[in-house]
Amino acid sequence: MESTIWTAYAAVFLVTLFLLLLSKFLSKRKLNLPPGPKPWLIIGNLHLIGNLPHRSIHELSLKYGPIMQLYFGSFPVVVGSSVEMAKVFLKSMDINFVDRPKLAAGKYTAYNYSDITWSPYGPYWRQARRMCVMELFSPKRLDSFEYIRAEELHSLLHDLNKLSGKPILLKDYLTTLSLNIISRMVLGKKYANESHNSIKDMLTEMVWLNGVLNSGDAIPGIDFMDLQGYVKRMKVVSKKFDRFLEHVLDEHNARRNAEENYVAKDMVDVLLQLAEDPSLEVKLERHGVKAFTQDLLAGGTESSAVTVEWAISELLKKPEIFKKATEELDRVIGRNRWVQEKDIPNLPYIEAVVKETMRLHPVAPMLVPRECREDCKVEGYDVQKGTRVLVSVWTIGRDPTLWEEPEAFKPDRFLGKSIDVKGHDFELLPFGAGRRMCPGYSLGLKVVHSTLANLLHGFKWSLPDNMTPEDLNMEEIFGLSIPRKIPLAAMIEPRLQLNLYSN
Repeated sequence: MESTIWTAYAAVFLVTLFLLLLSKFLSKRKLNLPPGPKPWLIIGNLHLIGNLPHRSIHELSLKYGPIMQLYFGSFPVVVGSSVEMAKVFLKSMDINFVDRPKLAAGKYTAYNYSDITWSPYGPYWRQARRMCVMELFSPKRLDSFEYIRAEELHSLLHDLNKLSGKPILLKDYLTTLSLNIISRMVLGKKYANESHNSIKDMLTEMVWLNGVLNSGDAIPGIDFMDLQGYVKRMKVVSKKFDRFLEHVLDEHNARRNAEENYVAKDMVDVLLQLAEDPSLEVKLERHGVKAFTQDLLAGGTESSAVTVEWAISELLKKPEIFKKATEELDRVIGRNRWVQEKDIPNLPYIEAVVKETMRLHPVAPMLVPRECREDCKVEGYDVQKGTRVLVSVWTIGRDPTLWEEPEAFKPDRFLGKSIDVKGHDFELLPFGAGRRMCPGYSLGLKVVHSTLANLLHGFKWSLPDNMTPEDLNMEEIFGLSIPRKIPLAAMIEPRLQLNLYSN
């Protein structure tokens, strides 16, 4: 009798389990998911993603359309690759796609998602955003640091002039310039050469690791194996950076404690003051100060250097465009002074060169991944909570319905048009748009415009070793940014009065 009862219970349990699984299966079948390639077991569509994921995804979007769904392992990933889709994800439905996925990069390189880039949407992130807008990147604060940007740029021009007639690897000098500027603005000083080079190497590694496609993020069951070795590298670089940041904070606190009524002199000072502010909704802890400081250094160094290097590369391939740019500089600035930040609005062709560079070579070709917060419908398709979302600004920048000859470098396409890069025009989104738009874009634009304008104004540029423009390799590598695969080597000669190059 007892065995019969247990048999009946087991039968009921199995039937119930079957009905639940059937119900779940049928409900999934009813979902109208965006089109996309059929996923393989376990790996999803990872087999379709090559060494340059932005290009692989671009090719897939040409086949499946402006909204498609892929699977990175077991995780659904929706990709928007048109102006209309960018507006949905970054504007009209921005609040539903404002979160970040919990990826290894955010955990291991950003103090467990404590920085501006990777922190989840909520009170902490909203407070961080306000701090950026109101304190760190306010127009008043950026203007107060203009002298730093001018001094460092003039120092670069002086150093480059001493190398006249010799091949230079431009990226090294651009990274040094960006790091010197951001170090003085954020940390209050530059560090000795040995430390400087070490910081540069750490930043390059960190930016790259924040953009890699880590298999453990796609297939959680194998994350402990760290098959690609990325997590190990994240931990190593994060530990090194933490030692440096601890030293920075100790220096700043000692200076602040030694002086009554201390006035903030740099961005770390501002962050430390905010950490003591009892009115903050969420207390800013020491690890949060370090996370923000690291974010400011990384974001302010790599992106500007990458963009200027691509701009010079494109101009060297198009001498006629190079000539137009220098003609504008001679006409507006003359040959007896350097370009100042206030001159940029009077240099529309230089601005057009920057926009065209950012269209063809966006620093973050698919922006930073977002995550869907609630089930919703987009263009009639179901997008489920937890779905990761990518916006391919790379594909939008190559849309033939938006751009004539989209693969060609043609700055003239922007002349007389009001398209900007500040998140209002969805054809051109190098800094993103909406709540998660890069908060430091205004500083980045100042550095890129003034650096490029003065490099073009101050020097005649040529390729070394009898290279022709056609010989110039334009391959890239993928990370959070997409720098040149082979750093640009170029020759320079001064084109202004020699006394202008003295420090």
